[in-house]
Amino acid sequence: MQKDLREFIRTIPDFPHKGIMFRDVTTLFGHPEGLRLTIERIVDLFKDSNIDKVAALEARGFILGGAVARDLGVGFVPIRKAGKLPGKTISEDYELEYGKATLELHDDALEAGEKVLLLDDLIATGGTAEAGIKLVERLGAQVTQSAFVIDLPDLGGAAKIEAMGIPVHVLCAFEGL
Repeated sequence: MQKDLREFIRTIPDFPHKGIMFRDVTTLFGHPEGLRLTIERIVDLFKDSNIDKVAALEARGFILGGAVARDLGVGFVPIRKAGKLPGKTISEDYELEYGKATLELHDDALEAGEKVLLLDDLIATGGTAEAGIKLVERLGAQVTQSAFVIDLPDLGGAAKIEAMGIPVHVLCAFEGL
C-alpha cells in the first residue's frame, strides 16, 4: 500500500488569516521519507512525458523543481516573485486568495515550442498557476502538464487549470479551506 503524503503535512489553523487551514509542506520536506516519496511520485508521473523543462513557482515549488528536473534529465526554470530575477524579465499580475502579486520570468528562459511541466507545492484558487502558465506561453513555450503536491479542491484551482486545457496531477488533497 502506498504511503499517504498527508501524514507528513502539518495543518496550522487560522494562518495567515482566521478561518484558513494552512497546509504546511515544510514538515513534508523536512522528513527524509516524505521528501523522497514526493519527488519520486512526481518523477514517475512524467518520466515518459517528453518534457523539455520544469518551471516551478516561487518559493516552495523550487524545493521540488530542481530535483524533479534533474531526475527527468531536463532543465529547470524558476518563476519568481517581482524584483528577484537579475536579467530582463516579463511579468504577470495575479490574484491570491488574500491579496495581489506579480510573477516574473527571464525573457530568455524558454525557447518557442518547448514543452513545460509547471510545478508547485499547492493549488488553491489557481491564480498563481495561471499567471505562471501565461508567462510560459508568452515566450512561445507550452505548459503541457502541471503538478502539485496538494490540491484544495473546494477552491477550484485545479478545475480552472484543466479548463485551460492543461492536465493537473496532484499527490494529495485536503477538503475545505
